[in-house]
Amino acid sequence: MRALQLLGDRDLRQTEIDEPGAPGFGEARVRIKVVALNHIDVWGWRGMAFAKRKLPLVIGAEASGVVEALGPGASGVLPGQLVSIYGARTCGLCKACRENRDNLCEHVSGVHGFHLDGFATEVVNLPARLLVPAPPGCDAIGAALAPVTFGTVEHMLFDNAKLEPGETILIHAGGSGIGTAAIQLAKAYGAKVIATVGSDDKIEGAKALGADHVINYRTDRFEGVVRKLTKKKGVDVVFEHVGKDTMAASMFSLKRGGRLVTCGSTSGVSAEINLMILFQQQLRLIGSFGCRMENMADAMQKMARGLVAPVIDTEIGFDGLEVALARMEGRKVFGKIILNLDKDVAASGSGAAKAA
Repeated sequence: MRALQLLGDRDLRQTEIDEPGAPGFGEARVRIKVVALNHIDVWGWRGMAFAKRKLPLVIGAEASGVVEALGPGASGVLPGQLVSIYGARTCGLCKACRENRDNLCEHVSGVHGFHLDGFATEVVNLPARLLVPAPPGCDAIGAALAPVTFGTVEHMLFDNAKLEPGETILIHAGGSGIGTAAIQLAKAYGAKVIATVGSDDKIEGAKALGADHVINYRTDRFEGVVRKLTKKKGVDVVFEHVGKDTMAASMFSLKRGGRLVTCGSTSGVSAEINLMILFQQQLRLIGSFGCRMENMADAMQKMARGLVAPVIDTEIGFDGLEVALARMEGRKVFGKIILNLDKDVAASGSGAAKAA
């Protein structure tokens, strides 16, 4: 069967691999429908693995599929069901897993597509407990974006930052995959949204998603605009995932007692922190990674109800991944790039966003 395998740094190829056998104990056989690309795929493409990995490696950390068969002892899903796939191989046994705090698993063996073989292939066998059924009204694209794009944001905004209706939030990189999800989720919850983007052509797209104000951070100092918009008070929450380039100004954008939640560092992993601002303003800096499976279920329910929708920049086929990763690396994307195994279309994105 076909697969997209990383053979070395920036050496990504379509290959043929053996189809898996019958699912083992507790496993389900899943035919992959859609794979969504993320910055973790770019990091892996560059060779930025956080732990030793064995190459070749099938890429893809976020996906949906249809259950084809169950192994003995598998439960929670049924053949024919559309499912969203949790991207980390958790143990299912530790205290965190038993308490449904999946992303705090004490014995996680890695992230699919980064440390372990990922989902950019036709069929996989996986523990059935890592599959979250999609509700009626949520399609394969929505289910594919639930684990990282929407699940990460659900966990950041509601589990960690404790965003409340009526609060003001600054969302960075509003044209990114998680940025487009964050704008929609925060707005649907009743927050006032200020978003930053990296080019003028993304401003209208961010506004169409619900942003009340959009700032081009390349032409304006966003912290100054934020202070002006909030009458020098600052925002309640900052949604961070840029890192080095924005961290200091993000802290300056917070009101007294404000919360900054971060899940990424695309501009660099080390940033200076003004400790006087931190303690005098009584700020809270919160790290967030991944999500709980419950976040995935919540996100898909919101998609099914029409409260939020995936924003798709480009659909590609198996032959378009390297071009797509270069497009992501160049930050030319508004929304998500997806590999659709049903359509297997050639790379055809114009860069304009469209709701799935």
